[in-house]
Amino acid sequence: MQLQEAEARKSILNQILQPEAADRLGRIRLVKEQRATDVENRLIMLARTGQLRQKVTEDQLKELLNAIADTQQSEEKIVVNRRKGWEDDDDDDLFDL
Repeated sequence: MQLQEAEARKSILNQILQPEAADRLGRIRLVKEQRATDVENRLIMLARTGQLRQKVTEDQLKELLNAIADTQQSEEKIVVNRRKGWEDDDDDDLFDL
């Protein structure tokens, strides 16, 4: 089942990507597999809904990568938890000599 799905994805991508764009996507997959999968999913969705009028060029792929990166950065949050003071019980063991 997964093999068939992978083959179908590969076939669709071969139909909608120019060779340079396919090479770039392959190189991205080596470094960031999740990002490549996200881009593939977006491209396949665009192809299935008829929004792609021609094969995707390398420049168009770069634009899509930047758009996805921008949305992922805006979704990321960094939470910093700081200690209130030195009264933590965990630190008491350090001074019992």
